[in-house]
Amino acid sequence: MTTLDATQKTVLVHEILNQHYGIQEIYARLDPMHELIATVLSHRTTHANEVAAFRRMRERFGSWEAIRDAPVDELTDAIQTANYPEVKAPYIQQILTRIIAERGEANIDFLRDMSTEDALTWLTALPGVGPKTSTLLLLFNFRKPVLPVDTHVHRVTQRLGIIGPKVSPEKAHAILLAYLPQDALVLYNFHKHFYWHGQRVCTWSYPKCHQCVLREYCDYYAERQKR
Repeated sequence: MTTLDATQKTVLVHEILNQHYGIQEIYARLDPMHELIATVLSHRTTHANEVAAFRRMRERFGSWEAIRDAPVDELTDAIQTANYPEVKAPYIQQILTRIIAERGEANIDFLRDMSTEDALTWLTALPGVGPKTSTLLLLFNFRKPVLPVDTHVHRVTQRLGIIGPKVSPEKAHAILLAYLPQDALVLYNFHKHFYWHGQRVCTWSYPKCHQCVLREYCDYYAERQKR
């Protein structure tokens, strides 16, 4: 296996995945408020269950203000397809309460004009909003140079040996970001490609190493070959 330092390996495997999956343009599937609340719902939940929970919540209550003011047990019931609805319902109401009180409406478009650092600080001060939620929102919706690290990105980069075996997803955000150009398009493609690779090839159970275009540079694959 070729010996590279962490920065060299990160750049190289990123280039390989760029060629494998193709360069993607930054695309926000949702408006910023929708993305914020949907991402809270998405924690430890499948995409299908997140979508179902969001749709049922909006159908039942109709507006952000009504969701904020709903009895918490009714909101919990509305989002029950998302895992841990009893935790997420209070977070959603606290987020909406804070945003509407501060901004006068449920709108976070003002983040576009904030510095990346200030926008991250503002978002992560919201109840239940951590690095993954804030970086996804800022990268996808506002094209800020940040790097979301979900379970797939974390798993693949850890198996490659880019980050250590004990590095948490929260700490991986800053470590991986330091290895890459501070360019939103680069970071978006890094996130998307490693996310897809973790879904399709480097899965949690039974990774398809024989199909992997990165195996020449992978610590995990090298260790498996020794067995």
